[in-house]
Amino acid sequence: MDKTAIVILNWNGEKMMRKFLPSVVKNSPQATIYIADNASTDGSLGLLRTEFPEVKTIILDRNWGFAEGYNKALREVDAEYYVLLNSDIEVSPQWLSPLLNFMESDKNVAACQPKLLSESDRDSFEYAGASGGFIDKYGYPFCRGRIFDVVERDNEQYDEPCEIFWATGACLMIRAKDYWEAGGLDGRFFAHNEEIDLCWRLRLLGRKIYCIPASRVYHVGGGTLPKGNPRKTFLNFRNNLTMLYKNLPKQELRHVMFVRWILDYVAAWHTLLLNGNVEDFKAIHKARRAFRKWRKSFDEERERIRSSAILQDIPEQRKFCILWQYYVRKRRFYSDLK
Repeated sequence: MDKTAIVILNWNGEKMMRKFLPSVVKNSPQATIYIADNASTDGSLGLLRTEFPEVKTIILDRNWGFAEGYNKALREVDAEYYVLLNSDIEVSPQWLSPLLNFMESDKNVAACQPKLLSESDRDSFEYAGASGGFIDKYGYPFCRGRIFDVVERDNEQYDEPCEIFWATGACLMIRAKDYWEAGGLDGRFFAHNEEIDLCWRLRLLGRKIYCIPASRVYHVGGGTLPKGNPRKTFLNFRNNLTMLYKNLPKQELRHVMFVRWILDYVAAWHTLLLNGNVEDFKAIHKARRAFRKWRKSFDEERERIRSSAILQDIPEQRKFCILWQYYVRKRRFYSDLK
């Protein structure tokens, strides 16, 4: 068994791997590196054979998406710790040691992430995870260092290790035992919100999630589905609603879903009337219809999750509405929320 396995899920990412995989190989000598290929049609596998023979490959039979692609790949990896790493990330020297040392020091921690910085603007946080993730009472995610589209400069203001609600799937270290005991990533999500859903289940089981800013990585972001893609909008809305349905306690579910019904339609009309974005308008409505159509298929899992929950109240799920904080109270930075 390996101590640590870095698993990079790839789909037609030859250019990204050519640019960023050398940093992973160079700066991760204590880990075994795997590329799990989601049936790429570019030159990804040829690149690995010729330029990275030390990297192990897991070849999947089709594009299973982020969530199920990782589930299938990780079943073939024998390690104490998994590191799920995006192909568009450059890692810094000694990036892995702070994560591993922290996990080794506290067996109650199931998962952690590094500080996520922008690859193109290295003094700024990166959208996908910044310095650790949280959600508000209605399921909207935000980060230390990023609220909606406002991304902060990194002035070392969030450099203390911090217990968080969710760790970014762009660079996620997780104990293999915890990954499987919590059920892994939900493959039905395909992509988006799947790591938040997994972290929520881990927190309900009493396991801790941390950000360890002493570890730094640099992320491009938006490589597979860029911002503004209606497919991305659809997946974000559908999966976020599904995540709420799966994990919320019964006494909160009806109220939260009613408020979200209102807020989602406000978001849809906002994107149409103010931004003129017809495709995103359609995607939000399509996402809500898709959620209603498949909601009942999650009833059994919802019952299992709630019946096995150890924690009923998770402090990292903040009790305020981030929309109110951002749009009404004009609080743009995480530090303003305290």
